[in-house]
Amino acid sequence: MNSLHDMTVAELAQALKAKQVSAVEVATGFLARLGGNPHNAFLDIDSEVTLAQAQASDARLAAGTGGLLEGVPVAHKDVFVTRDFATTAGSKILTGYRSPFDATLVQKLGASAQGGAGMVTLGKLNCDEFAMGSANENSAFGKVTNPWDTARVPGGSSGGSAAAVAARLTPAATGTDTGGSIRQPASFCGITGIKPTYGRASRYGMIAYASSLDQGGPMARTAEDCALLLSAMCGPDIDRDSTSLDMPAEDFTASLNQSLEGLRIGIPKEFFGEGLHADVRAAVDGALREYEKLGARLVPISLPRTELSIPVYYIIAPAEASSNLSRFDGVKFGHRAKDYTDLVDMYKKTRAEGFGNEVKRRIMTGAYVLSHGYYDAYYLQAQKIRRMIADDFQNAFKECDVIAGPVAPSVAWKFGENANDPVADYLADIFTLPASLAGLPGMSVPAGFGAQGMPVGLQLIGNYFKEAQLLNAAHRLQQATDFHLRKPEGLQ
Repeated sequence: MNSLHDMTVAELAQALKAKQVSAVEVATGFLARLGGNPHNAFLDIDSEVTLAQAQASDARLAAGTGGLLEGVPVAHKDVFVTRDFATTAGSKILTGYRSPFDATLVQKLGASAQGGAGMVTLGKLNCDEFAMGSANENSAFGKVTNPWDTARVPGGSSGGSAAAVAARLTPAATGTDTGGSIRQPASFCGITGIKPTYGRASRYGMIAYASSLDQGGPMARTAEDCALLLSAMCGPDIDRDSTSLDMPAEDFTASLNQSLEGLRIGIPKEFFGEGLHADVRAAVDGALREYEKLGARLVPISLPRTELSIPVYYIIAPAEASSNLSRFDGVKFGHRAKDYTDLVDMYKKTRAEGFGNEVKRRIMTGAYVLSHGYYDAYYLQAQKIRRMIADDFQNAFKECDVIAGPVAPSVAWKFGENANDPVADYLADIFTLPASLAGLPGMSVPAGFGAQGMPVGLQLIGNYFKEAQLLNAAHRLQQATDFHLRKPEGLQ
């Protein structure tokens, strides 16, 4: 048997059910790896809570009543509220906040006694403040470093999740994807991550950034692991989340190992033009050749409004953020300024002290585009183009089954490279934003390595509710390659 931390979610689940190892042994092993908080990936760890959950899992395993993933560790991005761990969303304004309830995704993955999959929570993971960022440089509690090169960013906003999985600090993690925040850090850290169709996984208990875009999803080392996790995470939650789809849960592992013979993979010309770095293109092209060997057929397609996705996203998302973040005012929870003269002064000082620069920038942008005189010119126009972007995908899916391309134009960049140019970070999202605006499922699969040995991810985008098809395509690629098995040099 491999070292516990080198085992996948599927392998750990099998070993636990076979009683080859106990949940307490697994949890203890991973907690030992968290000493010193490598890569600043975690924001809250409580070994007593984790071990108590593991003991409860062992009792259920002994009784034969364990859940799908009973005893397997998981860690949650710090935008999912949790009763047993603090929740900050990477922001000073929520320092020390503890929720009175668990987010639906936390429940669904958690204790099987409450209907969950039985996973054991290791802690909460660092992220860009309120999920706003592409590099994990915006957290109020310090940056997360990339396990492949600690001088480079891990991607964002789910950078803590991606780094923790890549560094074998947890076998799996939750992430959220508003404009690519699962797929891009998964690519930069050499792991697998999937954003399901908007509404497939409940948003209840996920601290909102942009409500019409935010979607939770799993991050792990393999497509098989993501299929297991997504099977547990999805399902209707319409009583608590008005955006939840009334669709039954699905076993995404059932369609793994299907033949790819005849699968039509669309290659958008807009994803392979100017701006795509040569090393990334070479890795993506290599992955596409593997698909051809597996029987798939590459089909040229066009997504003509790809470039418009950046201005559209950075109008819609900040507009929704300016509304969502108005609840953080120092009145009921979180940080409150110490010295103020009246209620308005308290609001101003609390938010000035509590919000970081990027959050303030997006709130101001959002308030501007929603203001009288600009709403029609900016926000309404952006919504119209968003609809056109979704139509582009539907036209493309008439010619193909799956769309493939790079996740990002480059490998992970070095810290500070874009410090004085926030727009440079925004431009890095050009390949992930279109699927988010359309609400389509998308994922990142390890596809090779680029400059300085940094990981490159292949992006796969499917039509609505085609997660099983994406996961099968990713799984078959991983059966033919070993990129997902490699780990950072020197990692024990």
